[in-house]
Amino acid sequence: MITFYALRITFGVSTMQELLDRFLSYMEAHNSSPYTIKNYGNDIGQFLDYCREQGVGALAEIDRSLLRDYLAELDAVGYVKASISRRVAELRSFGNFLVQEKVIERNPFRTVSAPRIPQRLPKYLTVAEVEALLAVPDTTTPLGLRDRAIIEVLYGAGLRVSELVGLDVGDADPRQGQVRVMGKGGKERIGLLGRPAVRALRAYLEAGRPVLAAQGKGSTIPSALWLNHRGGRLSVRGVSLVLSKAGEQAGIRISVSPHILRHSFATHLLDGGADLRVVQELLGHANLVTTQIYTHVSQSRAREVYTHAHPRAEEPSES
Repeated sequence: MITFYALRITFGVSTMQELLDRFLSYMEAHNSSPYTIKNYGNDIGQFLDYCREQGVGALAEIDRSLLRDYLAELDAVGYVKASISRRVAELRSFGNFLVQEKVIERNPFRTVSAPRIPQRLPKYLTVAEVEALLAVPDTTTPLGLRDRAIIEVLYGAGLRVSELVGLDVGDADPRQGQVRVMGKGGKERIGLLGRPAVRALRAYLEAGRPVLAAQGKGSTIPSALWLNHRGGRLSVRGVSLVLSKAGEQAGIRISVSPHILRHSFATHLLDGGADLRVVQELLGHANLVTTQIYTHVSQSRAREVYTHAHPRAEEPSES
């Protein structure tokens, strides 16, 4: 049985535990987060515990058979495929480090494959549900003007929530119908806005934001585009709460989040005939493969419409 304590292996001179400690120090020096380092230490340490129980005390003894047995035991005790796959990736990173440090010539952890994780199609809103969501904010109030503009900009430009809350006033250009965002990896891109989003943004800038800014303490005018009720920069959690509450009020079937609006943006573009590479650029995806999942969503939607609309589209019966 696998034990679940880590970092307690004693193999002798130049132990595998010492090599793991060196790897974790390497990760720390390369700015990995404390949370990531902790997970790697626990998960790889768990594998080293398994090695000890199997009487394996040297890297040279780690082979495909041992690794397959380890993964099988993880599966037997109830680990989900995503968790097992993560451990395989962590062990491979550890092996890559050992090769880089010339401790070993080949990475033994590349002799096994991670289990395939069933691909989950992203949830999204229908166009009617987006309209219902947009109707919720009370645009006679500063917060309502802000919330309406947030929904319009998130859905209109397909932004990540981190990109949205990072916007300053100077990043928004209603005249050009766009916002300048800083995406993943510090890459800058332009988010495009349609007329409804531009109108909502202008209304917020003219009548909503000045009132919220006046709630701030001190004479310094905040640069943040989106302000909370105290006049400070709105947080990711704040945006999530706005959308969650609006979704409940609109009676939407799924929990509405910033990412749901991003998924809806991409899905509706593809449903409307947009080219996949254009959608990739608008989303700020570095890899086209990441964007391709939305083609599956679009195809799934097409089949659903076909099945319900075509008079001879019944599911085939088994004969």
